[in-house]
Amino acid sequence: MENMVLRQLGQLIYDHCGLNYLQNLPSLESKISKRTNELGMSIWEYTRHLEQNSQEWDVVVELLTINETYFCREENQLEVFQSIILPQLTGKNLIRIWSAACSTGEEPYTLAMMVAETGFIPLDAVEILATDINKKVLQTAKQGWYSKRSLSFRRMPEHLLEKYFVERDEGYQVVDSIRNRVRFRYLNLLDQDEMERFGEFDVIFCRNVLIYFDRTAIQKVVSSFYDRLAPEGSLFLGHAESITGMNTGFETIHTEKSFYYRKGDSSYEAVRSLGS
Repeated sequence: MENMVLRQLGQLIYDHCGLNYLQNLPSLESKISKRTNELGMSIWEYTRHLEQNSQEWDVVVELLTINETYFCREENQLEVFQSIILPQLTGKNLIRIWSAACSTGEEPYTLAMMVAETGFIPLDAVEILATDINKKVLQTAKQGWYSKRSLSFRRMPEHLLEKYFVERDEGYQVVDSIRNRVRFRYLNLLDQDEMERFGEFDVIFCRNVLIYFDRTAIQKVVSSFYDRLAPEGSLFLGHAESITGMNTGFETIHTEKSFYYRKGDSSYEAVRSLGS
């Protein structure tokens, strides 16, 4: 009976945001138990509470998502972004980049720094949209301030720290020239209607998120990324994530340093339009 109730909660969470705990119900129970104890509710009561109180989803998301990140994460991908992708985009009036699971902001700020460092493209010709489903981490991201004691700087080269941060209150503040390039917004990656309002992007980064989704949810999210990318736009996933063989319309591009995905399969678009 208890497993059945947990499964109902797991299904509710899966339908809402794609996080898949249906195969790991003990982990779900462990993560949610602090909140149910706090409210004095059983799992069944909490499931009903969640259905009737939409604001409770903010709490659930904070409990279930892992927001471990840091500046200059996955250096090989960033090198590909700098040395291969950005040169291809020179000459455009506006370049749009989407950090689709930005957590506390280290990734989109890093991308802005990488643009500034290359010199291929004027910084004011770049717009970075940064989204996350966790509203609490978005507040941290918007502030752009990080404690010296945090792990955010563990891979940050010293010259970038000196160039793009100012020391303030036992921490470091991202300089305005970088902060002004990033716009933060709340987004559930399963909300296709909301994503359609974002317009078109040249590059999308969505790293270390799809590992929490099942194949069906991955297909749905990646299909939305495909729709939001400009022709021959680039998609970067985490190094442990792969959509190869999933018939997504993306071509896998292998480089000496890393790999990424490029939109450009017109036959996939034709098949999709026939099926719609």
